[in-house]
Amino acid sequence: MNILYTLNDKFVPQVAGGICSICENNKDVDDINFYLISNGISEENKKELEKFVKKYNRNIEIKELGNIKEYFDFEFDTTGWNSIVLARLILDKFLPEDVDKILYLDGDTIVRGELKEFWDTNLENYILAASIEPTVDRKRKINLGLEYFPYYNAGVLLINLKKWREEKTGKAILDFYKEHNGKLFANDQDAINGALAGKIYTVSPEYNFYNIFYQYPYKFLEKLMKPVEYIGKESFDKARENPIIIHYLGEERPWRRGNTHKYKDDYIKYLDKTPWKGQNYEDGWKLYFICWNIFNILTKPFPRLRYKIINSLIPTCMKMRAKKLKSKNK
Repeated sequence: MNILYTLNDKFVPQVAGGICSICENNKDVDDINFYLISNGISEENKKELEKFVKKYNRNIEIKELGNIKEYFDFEFDTTGWNSIVLARLILDKFLPEDVDKILYLDGDTIVRGELKEFWDTNLENYILAASIEPTVDRKRKINLGLEYFPYYNAGVLLINLKKWREEKTGKAILDFYKEHNGKLFANDQDAINGALAGKIYTVSPEYNFYNIFYQYPYKFLEKLMKPVEYIGKESFDKARENPIIIHYLGEERPWRRGNTHKYKDDYIKYLDKTPWKGQNYEDGWKLYFICWNIFNILTKPFPRLRYKIINSLIPTCMKMRAKKLKSKNK
């Protein structure tokens, strides 16, 4: 089993927690190989990660990304996100040739169970497998040419790397990104969806479970997806009852003090088993989470109203994030 993360030094504790959760819940897997694409991880953290993974008798390789702009022949705007997010578009350049399949995970994920069933997904006719993100804005989907195709969240991707290389998938995604002048709302995620329409296998949200799945009822999400068919209710309910991969999407992250995320204890549980126990917690979020919880209570009976409010706020939040990132880089 091959696992890939992309990260900078700031996100080492979160990724370490994710690695720990995989090792703890998949002890019956003979071989697990971790591949990390690094954007400036300190030598100290690299050594600690290597030592930690070896404790589980697993393998780890850390590759340095370098200047990501060298891989792009066009200017791009990551709309407030660190450019490390684009590394998954060129992942084949950092992985050994004999790796034919890999599971990419965002650094803000935790694994709560066995991955074997997911890993064994038949991808013979697909580039990758992913879970649908049903709440994506319809206008954005149409702009990407996805009116009659699902839109997927790219935080968890099971990749047929052999097919990825054969079909020059990385180039196809970069070409799509370039055609949109390097400006896409969800940058790499939009590019993956637009370039690979019809080539992605749909898996249950139990393998990429985030807050919308318990904030919105199934019928609302099913209606929102039309004219595209959504997953069955049985699969949806199973995911809600016992999700395997938790994705801490959005601002309600478990390392922010005061959060009430339903699965925050899972993050703490595995982080505390790593050398980074108790590290990287953020203060200053208390008032935000109080307001967020009030908003959740008030809008729970009105999913469409909630959806409209959040979708209207997202562009503003992204602009603020971009402005903050630019000020940091000055």
